[in-house]
Amino acid sequence: MSLFLNTTVVNAETWSISSGNIYQNILIIVLFVVMLALLASALMVNKAMRSILRITMPEILKEEQVTKIRKKESRKASWNKLLGLRPISEEKDLIIDHEYDGIKELDNPIPIWFNALFYSTMTFAVVYILIYHVFGWGLNQNQEYAQEMEKAEIAKQEYLAQAANLIDESSVVYDESKVAAGHAVFQANCVACHGGAGEGGIGPNLADRFWLHGGEIKDIFKTVKYGVPDKGMVPWEQTLTPGQIAEVSSYIISIRDTKPANPKEPQGTEVTYATADAKATTADSTKVQ
Repeated sequence: MSLFLNTTVVNAETWSISSGNIYQNILIIVLFVVMLALLASALMVNKAMRSILRITMPEILKEEQVTKIRKKESRKASWNKLLGLRPISEEKDLIIDHEYDGIKELDNPIPIWFNALFYSTMTFAVVYILIYHVFGWGLNQNQEYAQEMEKAEIAKQEYLAQAANLIDESSVVYDESKVAAGHAVFQANCVACHGGAGEGGIGPNLADRFWLHGGEIKDIFKTVKYGVPDKGMVPWEQTLTPGQIAEVSSYIISIRDTKPANPKEPQGTEVTYATADAKATTADSTKVQ
């Protein structure tokens, strides 16, 4: 309620024309009154001048009145001509010399505006055909569709690129299509500690079923993101984007049970998965014994 009252007060202050300075407000009011007085004086002077002209030079006013009437009639005649209207007094000249059951027909010409509209549509049609179907200067429907699809694909890729960086440890899932990109991230950043095939080195073996901090993809994502400082693994969230962390996490899932050469001894807790095909399962199908 207080927020509503505060908002109302602010709006009222915004609507106010007061400047906060009493002398400036008085000056504005005085100027407004003077402008009204000047306007009223101008109207009175104009009325007085016309009264003087009416007495001293009435022919000028009559000529002015005649000019106004002529202008009005000229505008009316132009309008009637545009609409193809004829005065009733001329109907006798428009009657066609035949009738049906006492009904007579007038030979009214087609209005100018209708002819102009009709011929303009024909002109537009000819120009359209030349531009789009003869010379090919414009895009036809199929070309426009293809162009819009290209734009939509670019927008889709931009959205997917942004959406990839919205992933976190609570929403990440295994994605086989990201394995190749994850392999590139792994080779660039993880080989020194975990080996080229994930067999382990300074860091633990990533290709077996033993895990120190959980073997689900969410656990892997979290471990890569925040690191394990007391074990010497740095947090990668400042170096890799969330999308790249998701990619390398999917890659680590994909190398499970690959049995690389010279593997490091198991460390941590063994994880049993619901299916023996580790590449076809997601991390959510796991359970820790």
